[in-house]
Amino acid sequence: MAALRTDPGVVVSLTKPSTPRLRLLPTNVGTPLLDGAWWPRSADPVAELPGLIVAINRSPAGRVGRMLLDATAWDTQPIRLAVAGRVVRLSYRTSRPTDLLVALCGTSGLRVELLTIPPNTPHDIAELSMARAAGADNQLRLQSLVEGMRAHGVDQSSPQHDTWESEGGRLARASSSPDRPGESTAD
Repeated sequence: MAALRTDPGVVVSLTKPSTPRLRLLPTNVGTPLLDGAWWPRSADPVAELPGLIVAINRSPAGRVGRMLLDATAWDTQPIRLAVAGRVVRLSYRTSRPTDLLVALCGTSGLRVELLTIPPNTPHDIAELSMARAAGADNQLRLQSLVEGMRAHGVDQSSPQHDTWESEGGRLARASSSPDRPGESTAD
């Protein structure tokens, strides 16, 4: 990604922001655990974050002033990013949960919490994870949402999609065999 670094350490993307793969909850939903999900195309924050910031700026949450990101998910870690005529501060953390992006918006610091799906996630798993996170009945736990679907070989044509256990974010097995610790159905 072509970027220009300016003083004092503000990074400016030299390309137009991409359209993010983003799903946000409807505004009339109560108090879900997540506000939606985002599936970046790469681990380049200069390429991926401007489009996301522009999309959140257009939402009822308001303009993004700061973002909290997982330090291990990105190739680089710029601390200031110029987007839409403003500078957004970026902070990186190494603590859990790694799949959570938090955007602080507006003058009151309203939080927009998004499940962040790794770029290399298979399409069917990413799409289902985004739909679940942005659903009006969203009471999912962040940890293991994507990993739980990946571990159980979920595809969009599976009838198991409608059977989501409320604790632990795991799909119920269609067979009657119990889960055993250490077993995996992943390919």
